[in-house]
Amino acid sequence: MAISKDLLDILVCPVCKAPVEMKQDESGLKCAECRRVYPIRDDIPVMLVDEARIEE
Repeated sequence: MAISKDLLDILVCPVCKAPVEMKQDESGLKCAECRRVYPIRDDIPVMLVDEARIEE
């Protein structure tokens, strides 16, 4: 995992402010509350609402 645990501990969803978690395949960060998935590009989480997709 290229994203540090310390960074994951402070990142929250910009929409609902709930904590985000790494997806199983490490392709993005998922909000458990609103189910938005924020992509990770070049080991950098893209926490922009326009870039997120909603996943079931």
